[in-house]
Amino acid sequence: MKVLLVGGAGHVGSFITPYLRKHHDLRVLDLQPPRHEGLEYVQGSVTDPDAIRRALEGVDGFIWLVMRRGQGGSAPTQDIPTIVDNYDANTKGLHLFLYLAQEAGVRRGVYTSTMSVHFRKRERYPAEELVPLDTPSVYGLTKGFGELICQYFARWFEMNLIGLRITGPRTREQYLDERRNPPPFGPDTSVGEWVFPTDEEDLAEAYRLAFEAVQTGHGRFDAVFIAGDETERVHNLSKGSASWAGRPAPSA
Repeated sequence: MKVLLVGGAGHVGSFITPYLRKHHDLRVLDLQPPRHEGLEYVQGSVTDPDAIRRALEGVDGFIWLVMRRGQGGSAPTQDIPTIVDNYDANTKGLHLFLYLAQEAGVRRGVYTSTMSVHFRKRERYPAEELVPLDTPSVYGLTKGFGELICQYFARWFEMNLIGLRITGPRTREQYLDERRNPPPFGPDTSVGEWVFPTDEEDLAEAYRLAFEAVQTGHGRFDAVFIAGDETERVHNLSKGSASWAGRPAPSA
């Protein structure tokens, strides 16, 4: 299938691209060109309707990878640029994109959310529906609003969407370094605010399986935890397995 990576030239988009292109024909919509050669590229912003319409022509679905000024889920600090950037990308841009996508008949996609939608000083994340969207960070706040926008388009425009609440996206080199040299408050002691790193290939597999999952059904939005916590010390990762029809959960 032809898949549009919205914001695909960014950090996460760049390191999942080599894995996804083995399965799908990819096109990137971004302000900057993709780092990998041989990809279709539409230059433009998610707040530009003309660029969005060009990018949507002929695609079967999308993966939303747009992120601005990321913050942890326990960070209350903010300033005017952080507020403006996050609302432009995570709410206004997302709403505009989803409206134009459904108008073009593209109703299946994956939304990149974040574990920062939650206040991060918890001992346990029992289930996606049970943990409140109570972050103090403007990044997490607007990403949570983005999930509500996805719910709105699923309900009223019959879109089929999955939101991945990712945490600690890392390149292979970064992942191995952090797993070999965890901080003293890492998974073998108290969790604190330590982020479980998620390997690039595991994350790409999560996106691939989520995109497969939205091909079945209609008019639904689901949020799924994705974290490099394979022993489920902190995150209950069972929903991903159930959502993907019995496939093993990504070693998320």
